[in-house]
Amino acid sequence: MTVHPPVTGHCDELQDALTAFRASAHITERWGERLAAVLTGGGRLLAAGNGGSAAQAQHLTAELVGRYRDDRPAFSALALHADTSSTTAIANDYGVDEVFARQVRAHGRPGDLLMLLSTSGASANLLSAADAARAAGMRVWALTGPAPNPLMAGSDESLCVEAPTGATVQELHLVAVHMVCAAFDAAVERGARRDGDGRR
Repeated sequence: MTVHPPVTGHCDELQDALTAFRASAHITERWGERLAAVLTGGGRLLAAGNGGSAAQAQHLTAELVGRYRDDRPAFSALALHADTSSTTAIANDYGVDEVFARQVRAHGRPGDLLMLLSTSGASANLLSAADAARAAGMRVWALTGPAPNPLMAGSDESLCVEAPTGATVQELHLVAVHMVCAAFDAAVERGARRDGDGRR
């Protein structure tokens, strides 16, 4: 009979990884503030990932188009995998590696942001998307698993989560998404207060 490790072992792994991850809080704060500057200025966030990372990317865009905690204006954010007709057509006509890159070329503008999420940091379709975004004058952020990895190298900035399993990496990616959203909302609120006081 196979003996499995206790379920609480997963909690221990997550706790250890989270302790190390706290040192990256300044990156999520910087990203949230920069994201606020871009989106309040009329720019857009594009986000992409595969599998569970696609769900995380869509979680991020939902928080921006909808809201994270408190009510505020809606902002432009697109999860590129969520348009199933486009993704399947592109995969069929151009290949899976182009499924995000072609959408980046369609929707991205200079000054926009592209957030790419990957536990491995090696997905070919995300690397192609990063190349397309840089060619379009966009800034690329990567949220990945352990460093070094190709996506980290192909991005303007990266936050690499050190954890022994993909599941724990994804859990900490969700923490990072929420931290970015909290910093974003705080920056938007500060900007609204300045505008309300007549100061810029």
